[in-house]
This record gives sequence, C-alpha cells and structure tokens, in this order.
Amino acid sequence: MPYVNIKITREGATAEQKAALIKGVTQLLVDVLDKNPNTTVVVIDEVETDNWGIGGETVTIRRQAGR
Repeated sequence: MPYVNIKITREGATAEQKAALIKGVTQLLVDVLDKNPNTTVVVIDEVETDNWGIGGETVTIRRQAGR
C-alpha cells in the first residue's frame, strides 16, 4: 500500500488543484511501479508560510522580499 505525503504552503490551492494532485500522483504510481490505485494513499498537508523555512528564512519573509 503506497503512501504519499505532499506538503505545500497554504497559499490558496483550490480543491480542484488538490484533487488533480491526488489523481496524478496515484496514476504515476500505477504507471511507474504498477501499484494498485485502490490501495494507494495520498495525503496533502498545507503548511502556513510562517512554519516553512528555506535558507534560514520563513517563506513569509522570502515572499515579502520577492525571493
């Protein structure tokens, strides 16, 4: 039973976009690893930008600075 955890910043991904991610990742596992889509689990975690850091800065700060 494959388990995939996608982490994205909470910046307005729509329900339709998340559904497309789940469908696409599931199909990728079917195509590449011949996994059963009925037992494939995909979880999307949305993380506040204040709780996600890159290069010693939060994503919030990086977005404000245009990086």
